[in-house]
Amino acid sequence: MYLCTQINNKTMMKTISLEIEELVFEETEAILLRNQIQRNRYINEALRYYNHIQKRLLLEKVLQKESKAVHVSSLEVLQEFESIEDEL
Repeated sequence: MYLCTQINNKTMMKTISLEIEELVFEETEAILLRNQIQRNRYINEALRYYNHIQKRLLLEKVLQKESKAVHVSSLEVLQEFESIEDEL
């Protein structure tokens, strides 16, 4: 299997060894045969898609953490505004 890396618009390929569960391999081979896709291309696309999902999940965790941190300070600001309104 090859993973692509682009450097200066030139695609670099890296060779890796991969062990796949038998059922996953058989399913993949059936899809490749039916769709006439090269195995390397299919695996590259699958990894690219999975990486995209994982990046989004990591971003979601960061945003949730930041949202919680802002939530506390937002409540404090809201309380200050309410106290100012009460004084008027």
